[in-house]
Amino acid sequence: MSIRLAIAGLLLTLLSCTQPAPPPPAGGPKYFVGNPFQVGGEWKYPRNFASYDVTGLSEVQNQPTGATTADNEAYDPNALQAASAVLQLPAIVTLTDLVTGRSVDVRVNDRLADNPGRVIGVTPRVAALLGFPNDGVVEVEVTLNVQRTAALDGALGQGPQLTAAPEAGIQAQSLAPPGQSTPSGPVQQLSVQSADNTDPDQGTLSGVVTEVTPAPGPLWVQVPGFGRSGDADDTLQSLYGLPAAVVPVFGGDRTLWAIRIGPYHSVADADAGLQAVLQRGVSDPEIIVR
Repeated sequence: MSIRLAIAGLLLTLLSCTQPAPPPPAGGPKYFVGNPFQVGGEWKYPRNFASYDVTGLSEVQNQPTGATTADNEAYDPNALQAASAVLQLPAIVTLTDLVTGRSVDVRVNDRLADNPGRVIGVTPRVAALLGFPNDGVVEVEVTLNVQRTAALDGALGQGPQLTAAPEAGIQAQSLAPPGQSTPSGPVQQLSVQSADNTDPDQGTLSGVVTEVTPAPGPLWVQVPGFGRSGDADDTLQSLYGLPAAVVPVFGGDRTLWAIRIGPYHSVADADAGLQAVLQRGVSDPEIIVR
């Protein structure tokens, strides 16, 4: 009898190993911030941002289709989804490829936890819309849409199920460079694939691609957030030998100070510069485009 039981138990174990992965948890998307965590030796501090407009590097974040995202959705490589290490989830951002000039709205619904030198990860569909190279890391600008994000987060648990919808079409529009006002002008529609009349503030995205003036630039490693220039100067001493300088950074109603290292003209060199800063014991470096 004991041999039969042992064989039965072994068969059950083998069968359980071959079963498909369970579906994502029921209940739909949820608002999520989470605790600080480490990425490649660097601490990341998620929080609820009232404004967010940064430059940096982006690449495709490949996950198994249907994997559960940090805000309890299913990862879909064909959806307008993205991952951030710090933004509140879900969040609506405008993502601009600074090399091609293409821009599209995406919903951030996952945590980026693979590389401290990346500001956002995207699905293959987003990468295709913006013109990412197949194996490339791209210079981008990420701008939080505060109103739509607040509306989306406020709607959680109410009304229809939220989805990071496929795009409705691709359009081109002449816009100002990132960070500047948008001039008025006609919109040229490049292609239309489907239509969706769902209220956009319920989380459905149009997939409309606009075009701005490309604005690629050299890469820098920046250590931000010093309230006094003297504090930045003290930290600068730890980076002796690196091409580093203290620079003013204007944000809000006061001037802060940052340490900027570079410029770097390749992703590999910028990544190496960021690691060099971390190895000196200086926290919170980031790669930016200027």
